[in-house]
Amino acid sequence: MAIVTRRVAERPRDYLRVTGPDAQDLLQRLVSNDVSAGWCEALLLTPKARVIAPLVVVRQAADDFLLLTEPGLGETVRSALLRARFAAKVEVEPEQHRSVVVLGEGEEGIPNHDYGEPARELLDAELEATLAPDELERLRIRAGAPAWGRELDDRVLPAEAGLVERAISFTKGCYPGQEPVARLHHRGHANRALRVLRIASAELPPYDAEVRLVDRVVGRVTSATHEDEGVLALAYVRVEVPPEAELTVGGATARTLD
Repeated sequence: MAIVTRRVAERPRDYLRVTGPDAQDLLQRLVSNDVSAGWCEALLLTPKARVIAPLVVVRQAADDFLLLTEPGLGETVRSALLRARFAAKVEVEPEQHRSVVVLGEGEEGIPNHDYGEPARELLDAELEATLAPDELERLRIRAGAPAWGRELDDRVLPAEAGLVERAISFTKGCYPGQEPVARLHHRGHANRALRVLRIASAELPPYDAEVRLVDRVVGRVTSATHEDEGVLALAYVRVEVPPEAELTVGGATARTLD
């Protein structure tokens, strides 16, 4: 009988525990999604709806939440929560955990939508990684999932990164950035969007490399990896550029990957 190897990858994180009688109220006032359920993806935004930090919010009890964010952002998120705490009865403290992503169908853990197939994020599981970081990165890029420091920073709106359906609630109460998010969603559209590109080159383009349509700059590359004999990349491209258009990156031909 064939032995199936479980595909497991390390997922570096920072972790914060938010506890106290007013924990839910504080989070509802500050993040973009409804935290009252068991878990959700959410964003911490500026008043102009630029991304400060992506979050996964796990409700552990009525007044006990675990926040998962990106490496290096834990203190940024903690400071934002404490500044807004005022007289609320809330404690916000860093915690140490270990996250792994297990690819494939499963029921345990936190659902993860970054890799183009069913996946779960497990905390403190005694599992050894079987996937290298560069392979997990290739899966992320192919799935068109944004990552902090690449597709996500304080220049980016949630709609541009394709995060509205995943991380925004239009029915919960107010939070910083709500008005521009709602206005863009109901009255307009983002000027650019993430696309997966296949680039006919052996060289990886640098971060922010120009994407051109004939002689016009229409976008910028944010992530890239080798795949087969070419390059697989994520790029922000203006929405009016047809999906079938022939683009160039650094002089090499690039096309949108269906």
